[in-house]
Amino acid sequence: MKSLNETFKTNNGIEIPCIGFGTWQTPEGPLAVNAVKYAIKAGYRHIDTADIYQNEESVGQGIAQSGIKRSDLFITTKLWNSKRGYESTLKAFDQSLRKLKLEYVDLYLIHWPANKAGWEKINADTWRAFETLYKDGRVRTIGVSNFLAHHIESLLHTAEILPSVDQIEFHPGYMQADTLAFCKAHHMIVEAWSPLGSGRLLENLQLKEIAGRYAVSVAQLCIRWCLQNETLPLPKSVTPQRILENADVFNFTLSDADMQTINGLPYIGGSGLHPDKIDF
Repeated sequence: MKSLNETFKTNNGIEIPCIGFGTWQTPEGPLAVNAVKYAIKAGYRHIDTADIYQNEESVGQGIAQSGIKRSDLFITTKLWNSKRGYESTLKAFDQSLRKLKLEYVDLYLIHWPANKAGWEKINADTWRAFETLYKDGRVRTIGVSNFLAHHIESLLHTAEILPSVDQIEFHPGYMQADTLAFCKAHHMIVEAWSPLGSGRLLENLQLKEIAGRYAVSVAQLCIRWCLQNETLPLPKSVTPQRILENADVFNFTLSDADMQTINGLPYIGGSGLHPDKIDF
């Protein structure tokens, strides 16, 4: 990747801008509106939100006020866990679309896989609703989030359409190598949420030393590392300087040796959230 304008191509031919602007933990209101507007002004064309973030209205306002054509933007939102199932998914999508004030979204994701009794049927019924939304032209491509290989394999028993994306926690110290390999084998794009380890990697001495040799920040190092691992990072910030910095990762390339060193880091910076163990 050589610029913010470059894209990943999904298995149904849709192009996704190579760095997304994340909005997790950005509260509804002027802070979210202005962050989205500033990110778009800074060159981001890929905005990521979710029902559970409770900021879809503000994200929609930021998009509307950006002055950029809707067709030039790539917008993602996600279905929350309490709204899984065929009919409830369709209703939840309508609610998200109303909040965003959009006629369609580019990517819709199942936020987390079901993991309690009957989880396979719940995920299958939910995915069937996603396929309906796709066939109706209300979503340009559909995918999942936080799904491990066995969740996706189960889904494929009944799915007509292969998920195009799996958005997972992915950062130095937590690569989820098995899920990454499975997705690549099935032509699914891996999007990296928390690419900076929720900020906990920024003071890591080993990462600081490597970043210093490239005269970049640890945040820039982590984002570049994601790209060179062929994953799509979703950094988040509400600070204009950091929003700009997180997109300025195309004037250096990490060496193979440094990639191997970072790939080999022990577990650090992880959220501790495991798809088979969450209870929300």
